[in-house]
Amino acid sequence: MNKKLTPNFIQLTQDACLKAFWRKPALRAFLRQVGISASKLATWHADETKRIFLQRLFPDLLAVRDNKGHAAILKMARSLAEMKHFPDLENWEDSSEKISAAHRAVARLRSEVDKLNQHVRDTRERKRLHKEARERQEKAIAAGQSLQKLSDSLNELVPQQGTQEGGYAFERWFYDLTGFSEIPARPPYKAEARQIDGSLTLDGTTFLIETKFTSEQTGAPDVDTFMTKITRKADNTMGILVSMSGFSAVAVEEASRDRTPMLLMDYSHFYNLILSGRMSLPEVIRRIKRHASQTGEALLPVSRFSG
Repeated sequence: MNKKLTPNFIQLTQDACLKAFWRKPALRAFLRQVGISASKLATWHADETKRIFLQRLFPDLLAVRDNKGHAAILKMARSLAEMKHFPDLENWEDSSEKISAAHRAVARLRSEVDKLNQHVRDTRERKRLHKEARERQEKAIAAGQSLQKLSDSLNELVPQQGTQEGGYAFERWFYDLTGFSEIPARPPYKAEARQIDGSLTLDGTTFLIETKFTSEQTGAPDVDTFMTKITRKADNTMGILVSMSGFSAVAVEEASRDRTPMLLMDYSHFYNLILSGRMSLPEVIRRIKRHASQTGEALLPVSRFSG
């Protein structure tokens, strides 16, 4: 592991280790199972309490080079977090109190282990998406992809606007744009029987994508449906609703609210800013998001971008 554990995480691990075992042999066996060396365990004097030994052991582990000691403590923490029964605490006069204290200590530790595991998964996922974005960018460059080619491709789709085939093609075009822009993105998929036109991740925020390639303006019902998809996801999830024909006034009003999770983009953002080379897709999204956070307005027209 590259990242060091926090002092709180280390303290919770030490506390759970102390309370999950009552007898020295049981604690010694556990430490041996999680990789504590025999030579280290041999320093545990017969008259030394569990608490004193652990107070010596943990600083010694933290002093090990290359974070190997942190890795050992993490392995210990993950093993403790999986414990649901405490055989070493049974058959004592105060077993119920001992077991209750162990459950509380392990529960506190388990919560931190879960957070750390989620952080590891999120980091791996970000790396995977960034790798895919780089690979798509390399393929785009190899294929002679350029803003001009993307612009030409979008213009070729215009005759299909309002058709189902055109809608699918526009989804793919937007995904090609994220690849050119080196944004980690996921192609269209289904979640809980709901169609999601894809997602992208920018500055740590995941945006669900909904594209509309209709010949009519996008109305309030489409906004309401997409808002439901967004709010069913995690707290750090937002949405970008892309409508090449723009939005009705009611739709913009429905999407705009305090701390709105939805951003709106129309044809002018693509033609006047991105495909013209004035701003990149990430820059446009950040600008609209900043405006939404400051005003609650989901749509920032191109004419107001300089403001």
